[in-house]
Amino acid sequence: MKNITLIASILALTLGATSGACAAEPTIVKVAIKDHQFAPSEIHVHAGQDVILSVTNMDATPEEFDSSALKVEKVIAGNGTGSIRLRRLAPGRFPFMGEYHEDTAKGVVIAE
Repeated sequence: MKNITLIASILALTLGATSGACAAEPTIVKVAIKDHQFAPSEIHVHAGQDVILSVTNMDATPEEFDSSALKVEKVIAGNGTGSIRLRRLAPGRFPFMGEYHEDTAKGVVIAE
C-alpha cells in the first residue's frame, strides 16, 4: 500500500510540473518588415509575460531590429525570418526601430 501511495505522489508531482511548464509557454507575436516599415508597428503584450517576436523581413535588404529600451539588437536578413525573445516587461512603452532605415522603420511594444 505504501508503494501505491508513493507512486501516486510521484505521479501527481510529475503532472503538476508538466502542467506548470505548459502555462509558462511564451506568447509568439508575428511582425513583418515590408517597404522598410514594421507591421504592426504597435505591438501589445501582457506585462510580466514571456514574448517572442517572430520577425519576417519581406524586403530584399537586411534590417536591424534595434531597441535600447528592450535591450535588443538583431539583424533580420533580407527575405528572412528571425526570433527575438523579450524579457518579461513591466507595464510601459518600449520603442524600437530598424537601424538601417530609422526614418521609416519605427514601432513600439506596449506592455499592459
